[in-house]
Amino acid sequence: MGRNLFAVELEERQKSSKGTSAASRKKGKGKLSKAERQRLQKEEEERRQREEEEARLLAELAEAERLEKERLEQEEIERLEAKQLEHRGEELEELRMVLEEKLEAAEKWKSDLRIYAKWDRFMLCDGSPDPTVPQEINTFLSLWAEEKHEDFQSVLKKSILVLNLIKELEFLLHETPSDSLPEKHVAHYQQTILELQNLLHCKFNNATEHLLKNAVALSDIDTGNMQTVIKNINVTLYIWANLNKNPRFRGYAFPEEAFRFDLPKPLALCSIAVRMFHTNYDHLSHQSLTFHPRIKEVEESKPADTMVLESSTGDWKPTEEDHKTTAESVIGTDEEMKSEGRKSVISSLSPRGETKSVSEAHGPTGEEPDKRTDSQLGDTSEDHSPSPLLNDDGHGDVLEDDVVDLRQFTSLGGVYYFDVLKLPPQCKQVNSWTMVQLLEGGLQTYCYPQESLLSTSFGVSQTERDIDILISPPVAVTFRIPNNVIFFEEPQVARWDPESKNWKTDAITDKIYSAELKELSFKMNAFHTFTLIQDSHLNMPYQSWELKPKGVNEVILTIISAFTELQLEIKDDRCMLSSLSSTDGDLSHLIGVWMTPLALKIAMKSAGLDVFPAEDSEKYVSINKKNEQAEKTAYREMAALSPSFAFGWSKWNLNSGYEQIVVKVKEHFKPDLPNDDSWSLYMLSTQRTQRLKITESSLAFSGNLYDHSEFHSTLYHILRDHSSAEAMERLKPAHHLFVDCVYQLLHLTKVLTYS
Repeated sequence: MGRNLFAVELEERQKSSKGTSAASRKKGKGKLSKAERQRLQKEEEERRQREEEEARLLAELAEAERLEKERLEQEEIERLEAKQLEHRGEELEELRMVLEEKLEAAEKWKSDLRIYAKWDRFMLCDGSPDPTVPQEINTFLSLWAEEKHEDFQSVLKKSILVLNLIKELEFLLHETPSDSLPEKHVAHYQQTILELQNLLHCKFNNATEHLLKNAVALSDIDTGNMQTVIKNINVTLYIWANLNKNPRFRGYAFPEEAFRFDLPKPLALCSIAVRMFHTNYDHLSHQSLTFHPRIKEVEESKPADTMVLESSTGDWKPTEEDHKTTAESVIGTDEEMKSEGRKSVISSLSPRGETKSVSEAHGPTGEEPDKRTDSQLGDTSEDHSPSPLLNDDGHGDVLEDDVVDLRQFTSLGGVYYFDVLKLPPQCKQVNSWTMVQLLEGGLQTYCYPQESLLSTSFGVSQTERDIDILISPPVAVTFRIPNNVIFFEEPQVARWDPESKNWKTDAITDKIYSAELKELSFKMNAFHTFTLIQDSHLNMPYQSWELKPKGVNEVILTIISAFTELQLEIKDDRCMLSSLSSTDGDLSHLIGVWMTPLALKIAMKSAGLDVFPAEDSEKYVSINKKNEQAEKTAYREMAALSPSFAFGWSKWNLNSGYEQIVVKVKEHFKPDLPNDDSWSLYMLSTQRTQRLKITESSLAFSGNLYDHSEFHSTLYHILRDHSSAEAMERLKPAHHLFVDCVYQLLHLTKVLTYS
């Protein structure tokens, strides 16, 4: 009523002001006196003051209305918050029954599976040693080391068993939770892996020497030299022996294998052999300090995966999630999940430290690995202090020039051991006897370029250095990159430095890459072991993502990056890479193959498809950092709700701040429904969950609550308010292994922070 009277008064004042102005204009037709002008000025001043007063009253009225509206809204928010806190304990307990019991059941099933697997391994009785039993694995190493004069085929056959034993130990380290694996077992497994790698490399050296002793018998009639290719699923050996010593010889090509090398002219008359040994695995990268995360050793211990939403009433206490945590791998696969108790053990087991081998701890092996060929197959057996890795400038993360940071880059396609070897004395047939001269030291490398005063003395002129380069020209290599690896950019080459135990990009020149033929050629100043590297974070951050149901206990996770679009399908307790938008390689070994989430992660990273951030990837990628507890809770709830609801990337997640997560959700319990724009936005935090009033097409971000909506402690309960009963009913029969598998994949890809 007061507002109406005030409006009537304003109207009368405005009419009076208009009448005065009209009268003034009529009188203005004649000449105005001084008194008249003063009167008009006074009236104009009074009119202006009245208008200012009216504007002030209107502003006060609008401000009062705004404050009243905010007061009412705040009262409503406080009422909703109080209601949410009142029911918080009930909601958390209900969520525990819906979600936590499923994850706990999945962890119990996996724990039982590990026990059964251990029993099955004990009952296997196939002649292979159990790598977890020191007596068995030590006996295996000792007996194999004592075997002499094995040919390459025999070593290849035995190498399959050795690599399987290494994978078995890796599986135990990766899949077993840290609280279920004692530290002494971790140390033993890590040491066993190193010992198996060392002995395998030594055996390949010995087999190469045995092969070269029969080079004359295996020589080619046309060329007079020996050239051969030996391979299996894991390794390929290209070897050429210079028996003819033709001064005009410039190189040799293995046409069927698409490999060629150009022999430097000074080596044309030397008794040498050129070996290219390509392994599909990488037993070198783990020796580099850059392979392991450079994080602070001293941190406050925190529960890794605890339920974030705690009951304010104290009625329910969340239990720690027994989800797997993984140890640092000693092979070329990054491990992102922290296992703080294992870091010191793994670093102490580095081959650069002074540690005893498994064979030394439990008995002799009977043969000492060859220590005279540092470049041959990585020489993982030698213990020595490496050169400094990091610059001594107080900044621990600053690497020396040309050192490859294996936290940022990944070695792909295996390792190429490229060596020039001294040709050993040849076998001679005398009657029925085969005679050969035995030399101490086994297989020997040929020093190229020759060591000279120019490379070791100070004060050498540039002209003398140029002469030295002319005397020792570079080595040229051309080969086809592996077809089972995807390079989204031109492959980069890094060579292994055996002194500092690092991959480096120096000493490599004249690189040419043919994308059509997938052939790479370059030159090196010497015979180096090399590998191909690619940025691990090319596909990060993601442009968008979507998780949608497909069937019973089946969903599809779609991730779109700058280079590709891939789909990960999850069914029951397995997942697979179901499709890839673009690929220039053969990924038949990967696409459509069901695996565990961790196995899929390792396989995709090995193929160059890295969409799995490491624990320190935020150093190399601009991410949308969120509260870790809120993020983990969101993944858990999304996994539990995935049978009925589709989730997707929202642009407003970038604007919601550190404590809140914004995700778009829609009911999608029928997979045959058309894809429409019925997405709703929900904001999650550690304290509460709410539906937002804005949409994906809104012009600005706002945290205002959706009309006629309420706060809840969980995403599960707020979706129940806005969804059909059929959708919520569909959640009940979801299998606990399926929910756990979805959670693992969401946690590994971290779509909420890396998109």
